[in-house]
Amino acid sequence: MSLDVALRSRTESKKVCGFCGSEYKEYEELYSANITHNLGKMASEAGIYEALWRPEELGFDTASQIIPLLTDGLVKLKSDPEKYKKFDSPNGWGLYIHFVPFVEKYLGACQMWPDAKIEVDR
Repeated sequence: MSLDVALRSRTESKKVCGFCGSEYKEYEELYSANITHNLGKMASEAGIYEALWRPEELGFDTASQIIPLLTDGLVKLKSDPEKYKKFDSPNGWGLYIHFVPFVEKYLGACQMWPDAKIEVDR
């Protein structure tokens, strides 16, 4: 199981299905990433679980809304690596050394496209 996050533009474009000819709306994907659910406890400990896995429960749907939470969580993660490495998955799927770059890149994307719509698939 994994977490898929995406940032999409808020500008829609109309497309036509090549098979059936019906029209549909599409939003440009600006960023996407995937990480294992095994990092949920680490994310919770850093205070960013909801921002990553369940932003809609916080009432968030725009990238700019999660920037402060991701920023604070990243500071926590980097300030005490040993604390967070305790949450590394024993099977190797879900490690601190993978989670920090995931958060850094997602935060960077949110900063680049603050008006983007957040999409999460878990």
